[in-house]
Amino acid sequence: MKILYAYDFFCGAGGLTRGLLDAGIKVLAGFDIDFKCKNTYEHNNSPSKFVSKDIKNITLDELTQYSKKINFSEMLFAGCAPCQPFSQQRKGPRSVEQSTLLLSFARIIEQAKPGFILIENVPGMMKVKGNSTFTRFLRMLDNNGYHYSFEVIDAKNYGVPQNRKRLILLASLYGSISLPAPEYGNSLKKFRTVREAISHFPPISAGSVHPTIKNHVAAVLTPININRMKQTPKDGGDRRSWPQNLYLECHKKNYEGHTDVYGRMHWDRPAPALTARCNSISNGRYGHPDQDRAITLREAAAIQTFPDGYVFFGTNVHIARQIGNAVPVLLAEILGRHIIKMQQKFRHPSNKFNK
Repeated sequence: MKILYAYDFFCGAGGLTRGLLDAGIKVLAGFDIDFKCKNTYEHNNSPSKFVSKDIKNITLDELTQYSKKINFSEMLFAGCAPCQPFSQQRKGPRSVEQSTLLLSFARIIEQAKPGFILIENVPGMMKVKGNSTFTRFLRMLDNNGYHYSFEVIDAKNYGVPQNRKRLILLASLYGSISLPAPEYGNSLKKFRTVREAISHFPPISAGSVHPTIKNHVAAVLTPININRMKQTPKDGGDRRSWPQNLYLECHKKNYEGHTDVYGRMHWDRPAPALTARCNSISNGRYGHPDQDRAITLREAAAIQTFPDGYVFFGTNVHIARQIGNAVPVLLAEILGRHIIKMQQKFRHPSNKFNK
C-alpha cells in the first residue's frame, strides 16, 4: 500500500496529527501561527515538524520544500481553522480576519491541488447565510473538480466520550467520497463515558499538581467555590442545589438559565463539549463527578482521547486552550483510516490517481 502523506494546517497541539499518524498517514508538518504549541506538537508527534507561520503567508514553494518532492496528489491537506468566529458560544463580534482563514486555506488548495482534503469546524460555519465563507469554499472545490461530502457529526458516535458536534468535510480529486459510518449509539456500541475516560486517574485536590502524572493539575478554587462544589450533588449535580447564600448575583431572582455552569460531569454519560476553558468550573459543566474541583488538564486530555503519555507544555491557561481546541485524537484516527480506504478504492489502473 502506498503511503498517504499529509499537512495539518491550524495544527495547534496536534490532536489531528496524532490521530492521522495512528491511522497510518505520514504527517510531514503541522502549521500554526501560535508558536507556543511547538513543544507540545513536536514532543508527541516526531518526526512531524511544527512550522509557526500565518496561513496567509504560506507559499506553494514552502509547501514544496517540506513535502520532500512528494507529489501533492498523494497528499491529504487537513484544515481545522479556529472555530470561534462561527461558534454559538461566541458573544463578541466576529473577526473578519479569523472568518477568512478558511479562504486562505482555499487559496492553498487551489494552488497545490492535493489529492484529499479534510475540514473540521463547528456546525455554525455552514449556517451563515448568503455568500458565506463556507459557501465560497464549496464553490472553490466545485471549480477545481473535487468530489466532496460533508455533514455535522457528533464525536460520541465515533467512540469519543464527549458530546461534541462538528462539521466534517472530506474531499477528493479522484471520485465520490463519503464520511465514515457511526460506530456508537442506538443499536450500535454503547457510548463511551466519563468514567471510562478518567476514573483511572488518582484523586487530587483543587490547586494541586500530581507529583508523577504529567499535566494532572487542578485549577485553584477560592474558598467559596470549594464550598459551592461541596454543595453540588455528586455525579451530575448543578448549582440549583446550593443554599441561597452561595448563589452568584447573576443567578439570583429565580434565574434558571445555564445550569451547566459550576455543574459536575455525569460518570456514566459522555462529557459535555470541552472548550478552551475546560478546566474551569465557571465556564461549563467541568466539575469532577465526585471530587470537589474542576477536571484536571490530564483528565480533559483523556476526554479528548489524547493518550495518557501525551505531554502538554506551557502555562495551564494555554494548555487548556491546546486541549479544548483540539480535534479528538480518536475521531482523527477514524477519519484517517477512512481516507486511506478511499485512497485504496481509487487506486485502480483506470483511475488517474496512478497516472
